[in-house]
Amino acid sequence: MTLDHASAILTSEWHLIDQPMVDQFADAIDDHQFIHTDPVRAKAETSFGGCIVHGFYLLALLTRLSQQALPTTSPGTVEINYGFDKVRFLNPVPVSSHVRGHFTLLDSNAKGTATLKRYSVELEIHGTSRPALVAEWLVMLDYPQPLKGNP
Repeated sequence: MTLDHASAILTSEWHLIDQPMVDQFADAIDDHQFIHTDPVRAKAETSFGGCIVHGFYLLALLTRLSQQALPTTSPGTVEINYGFDKVRFLNPVPVSSHVRGHFTLLDSNAKGTATLKRYSVELEIHGTSRPALVAEWLVMLDYPQPLKGNP
């Protein structure tokens, strides 16, 4: 096992999630549940005080946040989302909140010409002590083989 930034907690910049972003995501996945897209109704009918962000939007946002926090890979390396373990949505994120990601490399293992990295991820909501989500994220780094001769 080789760890190139083990034990270090790498943190992204703060990211604002506003209502137009949530509405676009709702359109993309066809999930227009009022708790995400109707601020008046969400305020009147829920304990959230307004709209909250889709959990899957938060999960998808980790890609952008990881690009800010994690070291860049070498040219020719392809990063592939390999999956998640232990995903938990712990705290609703009100629309118009700022969030940021904290990433810690747990392990890194060679798989042939590729490397599988496992990260502990926590998504922090500005001004709160309880994270929005925690997960273990698996990322496969594929090191393509050079072409040998003509096909």
